[in-house]
Amino acid sequence: MTGVDLLAYADRLGGDLPGLRALLDGPLRDFAGVHILPFFVPFDGADAGFDPVDHGTVDPRLGTWDDVRAIAERREVTADLIVNHVSSDSAEFADWLARGEESVHDGMFLTFDTVFPDGASEADITAFYRPRPGLPFTAYRMADGRRRLVWTTFLPSQIDLDVADERARAYLRRILATLRSGGMTTVRLDAVGYAVKTPGSDSFMTPETLEFVREIVAIARDEGLRVLVEVHAHYTQQLAIAPLVDCVYDFALAPLLLHSLGTGTSDRLAEWLRIRPQNAITVLDTHDGIGIIDAGPSGDRPGLIDQEEMAAIFARAAEATHGHSTRASVIPAWMSLPHQINATFLSALGADARRYLLARAVQLWLPGRPQLYYVGLFGGLDDVALFERTGQGRDVNRHVYTPDEVEAALASDVTRAQLALVRLRSQHPAFAGEFRYRVEADGTLELEWALGEERAALAVSFVSEPVFRIRTAGAGGSLTADSVEALAAR
Repeated sequence: MTGVDLLAYADRLGGDLPGLRALLDGPLRDFAGVHILPFFVPFDGADAGFDPVDHGTVDPRLGTWDDVRAIAERREVTADLIVNHVSSDSAEFADWLARGEESVHDGMFLTFDTVFPDGASEADITAFYRPRPGLPFTAYRMADGRRRLVWTTFLPSQIDLDVADERARAYLRRILATLRSGGMTTVRLDAVGYAVKTPGSDSFMTPETLEFVREIVAIARDEGLRVLVEVHAHYTQQLAIAPLVDCVYDFALAPLLLHSLGTGTSDRLAEWLRIRPQNAITVLDTHDGIGIIDAGPSGDRPGLIDQEEMAAIFARAAEATHGHSTRASVIPAWMSLPHQINATFLSALGADARRYLLARAVQLWLPGRPQLYYVGLFGGLDDVALFERTGQGRDVNRHVYTPDEVEAALASDVTRAQLALVRLRSQHPAFAGEFRYRVEADGTLELEWALGEERAALAVSFVSEPVFRIRTAGAGGSLTADSVEALAAR
């Protein structure tokens, strides 16, 4: 997979879709693709667009489908298919509340009775995994006065779909067709790991979930779309789902880099390089928190790091952010640790730009397709004011950039250095060749791409004071850089 992608909200980066396009055609032109986070009606709901009232319509405050297609004329575009739920304000859910069994949408939404037609015990109910505190149900009153318990895995306003029901399947098919006509090349299956509820299990990434993934992938491919799946889970589940889809996230990379940077070791990272899926979208930071659960243990399955090492990552982040990451991160039901750190990656490293560029360089050197989040690209630190205003922990990493802030970020060494890495990964011929890695006797991790005489090598050492050195050679150009400033000058 060639090229590098940008991940961004249109409103929080460019102000709207034309503004985002101007940045992509201008200072961010080296990005081969863009994942535009939810731009549907409304883009600013309770979950920043992941609670669509109308999943098939561009929010007019951002632009139109023509604006989306204009972006897609010059680069690949990814959009989210929100598989698990819709907004409680959606026309479909409102019609069902009003008309019940007479609604054409009856059966589309998952109720308690759908999953437990014969009732459920306390053990049945508490077995379900939920990434929030509490139980995954919300009581809603029908127009005739009946009370129904509806599944709400994430927020009370996010109503779970019954993906086994043909009406829900028809809804998802319609959205896929709309996305394809809007110029999308790839859809991300958002929260698909929670989509199938199976009594007697934790209902997260079960065999039944994998079967549904196969089915929805087939539907998407019928529309001519590639499929990226989003699953924060034990690394073996990432390995299991990778062959079923076009792309899977490498969510384990970020916590393993934080572990290496915190401990001075590279053995856990090197083990992941040995087994990681090659059809990966590599990330350090996203619109969500920094997933730590992806590298950790689950039940009786050991992780790439253990529970104590996970706790140490959270502790180091808390120290680096003066305790703020602890306040912003949420501990899911029945868990002892959060499943992700709510902080920007740079904040989690104590604003140490050299460590940050080391991590970013490793990300861009790995096989797969790198994706940079707009806040990370701009060297963003935690937006504490936004978090305090909204109470949503993930908002620390969802800053709304003004034009002046964008201009200042583009002039900063951290951003210029990252853009230099983007150009290098996108343009140097070596990255179309063979990848290999090795761990030297002193613990230095060497990553190298080679194509004929073309070479692109990265050496990183986590011992004592972490350092990196980049060396390229061949007709694609020669470069030696071992600092943020040297990269920024390219």
